[in-house]
Amino acid sequence: MPSRGEEKKMIPQINKILYATDLSKNASYAFFYAVDMAKRHNARIVILHSIERIRHMYGERVEKILQETKDQERKTDTKEIKKGLQEFCERTETQIGPPCVKLVSKILVPLGHPVEEILKATDDEGCDVIVLGTHGKGFLRQTFLGSVAVSVLERTRKPVFIVPLPSEKPNIDWDKI
Repeated sequence: MPSRGEEKKMIPQINKILYATDLSKNASYAFFYAVDMAKRHNARIVILHSIERIRHMYGERVEKILQETKDQERKTDTKEIKKGLQEFCERTETQIGPPCVKLVSKILVPLGHPVEEILKATDDEGCDVIVLGTHGKGFLRQTFLGSVAVSVLERTRKPVFIVPLPSEKPNIDWDKI
């Protein structure tokens, strides 16, 4: 049986956390956990929101217009994430204390399938753990965890922290974050 000092060496240090968001109410709630984890481990957070690529089913002209729309959506989402991050931190610092915004080292808004982008960003950014929210309701595994969460769990070798919505109303109005 390993001694206490040896046990500590077996658990990898958490220096960087990938927080994956779909910009939903539950994803905002999961960010609270990412911030708390970052503070406890003196770690930094990489925020990722993936935008699905356009499928090649249309003519070249229509696809170009749709791609321009997606590019604008990426810019808007990046701005919204930054604005939401600031608002979230202002609201929650009374409960979790500062710093909050300073814990975020990077915001990524890639074009691609969410699972692939989560796995790629985890590797590319050298993240030690993944935090994401899920619905937390239903009878089937896919419904309970959500298809993105299940796929990430099945394909990664990193610890995954999945946060369901709370059963009782939290002190923070997540709809406004």
